[in-house]
Amino acid sequence: MKRCFELAQMAEATVSPNPMVGCVVVYQNKILGEGMHQQYGDAHAEVHAIRSIPKDQHHLLAAATLYVNLEPCFHFGNTPPCVDLVLKHKIPVVVISCTDPDPRVSGKSIKKLRAHGVTVIEKVLEKEGKWLNRYFFQSIIKKRPYVILKIAQSLDGYIGKEGQTVWITNPIAKRLAHKWRANIDAILVGTNTAKIDDPSLTNRLWDGQSPTRLVLDRQVKLSNNLKLFNQKELTICFSEKEKLPADAKNLKFVSLPFDENLPRAILDYLKNNTRVQRLLIEGGAYTIQSFIDLDLWDEIRILTADHILGSGIKAPTFNGIPKHTFSLKNNKYQIITNPRNLS
Repeated sequence: MKRCFELAQMAEATVSPNPMVGCVVVYQNKILGEGMHQQYGDAHAEVHAIRSIPKDQHHLLAAATLYVNLEPCFHFGNTPPCVDLVLKHKIPVVVISCTDPDPRVSGKSIKKLRAHGVTVIEKVLEKEGKWLNRYFFQSIIKKRPYVILKIAQSLDGYIGKEGQTVWITNPIAKRLAHKWRANIDAILVGTNTAKIDDPSLTNRLWDGQSPTRLVLDRQVKLSNNLKLFNQKELTICFSEKEKLPADAKNLKFVSLPFDENLPRAILDYLKNNTRVQRLLIEGGAYTIQSFIDLDLWDEIRILTADHILGSGIKAPTFNGIPKHTFSLKNNKYQIITNPRNLS
């Protein structure tokens, strides 16, 4: 099952909004084949695992065990149901980490396998499996994108200075942040962050894609010369006014009410109009705090430097559960989870 996790995570950047899934087929304690779901809309992990087995060994499937970190799919989507593939090859034992929370599946494949005489072993490393696919699980359960808040702070808890750009963390932390960008679907900043820092919000220091860029601009007053509006990557600007840019590619303006429920309106728009499953919010403090105040967050990633600013903009406040802590040379990286998360 740990190998399934490894395989699944290899495609973290390309499968969203589908889950990360790896599959290993074993015969007499030897791996016959393995595979993972590689890209949204592509064949699932079970298909790739079975395809990897030489044809002259397919007869061994009738005495093999299939390991997969998520219950095989039950429904016709972009691909046929994997549960039927397992039955077609008469695989007698299936080991699963997690039941699929999608109502179209949700135990139906397990029930069908058992009805056809397949031995199904469930909940193997279930806690680890749910953490691996937390984006998928929470988006299904909460019916909105999984929200990650990024906070880069000084040792005394400040995230910057009013009206000026302050680089807080070290180059290793910066590279890590770009890795995050490669593995999420969209990235959001508020008006002041866009105006003062003029960020590109693209992935330049890691292999992989750049996310869809989201920016708040209530009165549509941000300069067209900002990097966010260079049209090199898709940018969605949320404002109270709707603006139709002339001949603008990769640039869209969406009108939303700028009230206390703006964070919820943003998530509703993303859920109903895009394939965004993983949203990273990079700043500023007011924007991050607005999502915290409405309890519309799942994970906070805190990068803490080893120096003191003494004054400035205080880091957002929240209640959360420390999940992991890592050292980044002279910086610290901590993952905090929402205590109301169900997985």
